Amino acid sequence: DLVLLGGVSSGAEVMARGHIHAYGVLRGRAMAGFTGDVSARIFCRELGAELVSIAGRYRVSENLESRYLGRSVQIRLDGDALRFELL
Repeated sequence: DLVLLGGVSSGAEVMARGHIHAYGVLRGRAMAGFTGDVSARIFCRELGAELVSIAGRYRVSENLESRYLGRSVQIRLDGDALRFELL
């Protein structure tokens, strides 16, 4: 797992084999489970990411629902789709 006490700046990229926990603002790219771990999750205090990915399934900022932006969320993989849940 990767635990980030600060934020992830725009243009920055973080990768983890397992979960990503971002306790700051997540603005860059976050890739959890990059080795294929479909159980990996992304937790962030404030979502503003350019890209989020779990086990190779990804979503770019243009396709993020506005109700999740700026909010605390958990992102997980459900089949082949990324699921977002408010925390």
